Amino acid sequence: MKVLIIGFGNMGRTYARGFLSSRFVSPQDLYILDKVSQQAEAAVINIPEDHIHYEPGDYITDADIIILAVKPQDFPPLAAGIKPFIRPHQVILSVMAGVRVASIIESTGADKVVRCMPNLPAQVGMGMTVFTATPHMDMKELFIVQNLINTTGKSLHVEDEPLIDAATAISGSGPAYVFFFMQSMIQTAVTMGFSPSEAELLVQQTFLGAVHLQSKGDNTCAEWISRVASRGGTTEAALRVFESANTKEGIHDALFAALNRAKELGS
Repeated sequence: MKVLIIGFGNMGRTYARGFLSSRFVSPQDLYILDKVSQQAEAAVINIPEDHIHYEPGDYITDADIIILAVKPQDFPPLAAGIKPFIRPHQVILSVMAGVRVASIIESTGADKVVRCMPNLPAQVGMGMTVFTATPHMDMKELFIVQNLINTTGKSLHVEDEPLIDAATAISGSGPAYVFFFMQSMIQTAVTMGFSPSEAELLVQQTFLGAVHLQSKGDNTCAEWISRVASRGGTTEAALRVFESANTKEGIHDALFAALNRAKELGS
């Protein structure tokens, strides 16, 4: 199976490293198309120098899977350049934010299109990717694509493309929400007397431990909260402040703001 990655920025490199480290794809079957030189970056992961291209060409027809990892604004001219080389059997996998499946089909002439919404932790193999595919994809092809995506973390296949916008608001933007909450806790810990490094350790390990508990156990989040928050205790005092500040409603409104913006960007 030959894989062509178009765009060798952060996401393109993340996929390349994931494919190779999992041995799902060999360096001899991985190709790169980028408008600037990527020889140094490609050499680090042993991609042959003659597999690096700077202009579209006949080599595109040899790829089984073509990954579009370019910026959305760069897609129209790119699509015009690669369209003559796209063949019906090829699978196009897009990680471009906001670019609809219909637009990819119209611009490239491809039938088999997968649209993905990965997130930043994919860079360390802990990503969450939501993807949808056209009906022309068979089960074997979907299985292969999901295995490729899973080299960077976990994935969820959805039938309805609008859920990609919802995933953008939840898992795509989600790491920033977590960092925002962590930052607030770290800053507050410093005002309580901890050094910045001590505060960061306290908060980082607290989040890490809580996520592991939630993922390994059968309890719901509400049940875990009740196990931490004893009646009349410190946790309950903090939770009451969250309730009085309508924190849940604020989170709800923030996520829907992200969803609405995702819809605007894709329209």
